[in-house]
Amino acid sequence: MTAYKFDKSKLPSRHVSVGPSSAPHRSYYYAMGMTEEEIAQPFVGVATTWNEAAPCNIALARQAQATKKGVKAAGGTPREFTTITVTDGIAMGHAGMKSSLVSREVIADSVELTVRGHCYDALVGLAGCDKSLPGMMMAMLRLNIPSVFMYGGSILPGRFKGKDVTVQDVFEAVGAHAAGNMSDEDLHELECVACPSAGSCGGQFTANTMACVSEAIGLALPGSAGAPAPYETRDAYAEASGVAIMELIKRNLRPRDIVTRKALENAATVVAASGGSTNAALHLPAMAHEAGIEFTIHDVAEIFKRTPYIADLKPGGRYVAKDLFEIGGVQVMLKALYDGGFIHGDCITVTGKTIAENLEGVTLPTDQDVVRPTSDPITPTGGVVGLRGNLAPQGAIVKVAGMKKLQFKGVAHCFDTEEAAFEAVKKGQYKEGEVLVIRYEGPRGGPGMREMLATTAAIYGQGMGDKVALITDGRFSGATRGFCIGHVGPEAAVGGPIGLLKDGDIIVIDAEKGTLDVELSDAELEARRKEWKPRKHEYQSGTLWKYAQTVGDAEKGAVTHPGGAAEVHSYPDQ
Repeated sequence: MTAYKFDKSKLPSRHVSVGPSSAPHRSYYYAMGMTEEEIAQPFVGVATTWNEAAPCNIALARQAQATKKGVKAAGGTPREFTTITVTDGIAMGHAGMKSSLVSREVIADSVELTVRGHCYDALVGLAGCDKSLPGMMMAMLRLNIPSVFMYGGSILPGRFKGKDVTVQDVFEAVGAHAAGNMSDEDLHELECVACPSAGSCGGQFTANTMACVSEAIGLALPGSAGAPAPYETRDAYAEASGVAIMELIKRNLRPRDIVTRKALENAATVVAASGGSTNAALHLPAMAHEAGIEFTIHDVAEIFKRTPYIADLKPGGRYVAKDLFEIGGVQVMLKALYDGGFIHGDCITVTGKTIAENLEGVTLPTDQDVVRPTSDPITPTGGVVGLRGNLAPQGAIVKVAGMKKLQFKGVAHCFDTEEAAFEAVKKGQYKEGEVLVIRYEGPRGGPGMREMLATTAAIYGQGMGDKVALITDGRFSGATRGFCIGHVGPEAAVGGPIGLLKDGDIIVIDAEKGTLDVELSDAELEARRKEWKPRKHEYQSGTLWKYAQTVGDAEKGAVTHPGGAAEVHSYPDQ
């Protein structure tokens, strides 16, 4: 490969590598063994969320080395750095989950600061666990330097009693064990076999949902989201991403050229079509916000409403990410949607080509039932649905993939913390037909907008999954199934209607019509609002306190700064 000669006079790295005034900076580069030739080339940040917290991130350091090889081969100088992750599978079910959503902002902030501080010209970002994918893509959109995203890959499925299993099965087994329906020995055997390799959770949970988004939105190379983490083909995609970034610098093709409103619509379409995680309704508005595009939970819900559900993936369906990869990956799903007229084919991507051009030659295999054509969907509308009503004026979100019953009417049973709800569920202190309400768990009220997988999985493990509903101003895991409604806004902490509910109120949910209401008059709600007093959370210092001061509503992505629309300074053009 003949390396292209780059002119650094218009690149950010000129401030630290060109001319007499950069002599002190260059002395640091020489200290790290860099040559004059490397200092004269564009600087490419290679950012990963590698750590030893969980299997999602453990393979990222290896893939970063392959990325650096690609950057070097194409005439760039890679500079590797890492940032944090909080891994939901380990943070779940205790106070640690309050750190999860906050980590998305910390990832975006830390990548931004590293790039700005060292004047990097471009960015390749590799991420594995749920919040690290949107966090990395948000940083790319915020900085608006040429960028390529790459997913670290999914875990291989475990095998238990002749069936494929994921970590979701272990969470549900805890509920079955508590109810006396599973032995100690079986629970132990399941926990030992459920997660057999490196990689992110294998179902269409948040990590795989956002990995699909990375290809659909155009920030990742076609096919790069597919291979499981242990597969060596992933290294080839990492190297190709390193080569691709140099082409993007040459063309000055930037993330905000790629992530347009149409591209966001494509991303939301893939989420709905795959029965993806409800968390996408939080992350897509946040990504749009970084680009200065208004794209709220309601815009996402509108697309969900018109999109057929075509990919039979866990937790609502039968298959895992490895199965999708084996029939051709995300590109096959995109092809099915494009052929059905559900995808904008004219959106530019990091290949320099449009979605339609990338899909040339891709076919939907007929000898499989992982992904169906849009003419024969699992259901005619998306696997995720938006709701609105007097209980959720700012909206709410529910995953309906795999659900048979889309209406529920029941009596409210209110809890002011997740712990209180989990204790009640564990002890069986709830009844069939109830709507369990978990509030003061929103972005500000938690703080941190926790996911509730431990509670919902315990309900399923007790065989009550289709007999109760659950609503919260917090979130649900991508692995959650059943009538579980999250992101209810306004949240209880700011006096939203969910905070005014009392035990015994009648809640009516209709996921077909898209409504969430409580049978109370406006006058009664107003009277209760006057009596309502704010509830003080326990985090009155530190990062969670700081987050609670700045975070906005879930409706707009739970963001913490004014976003691209308020920008008066462009980092790459400084």
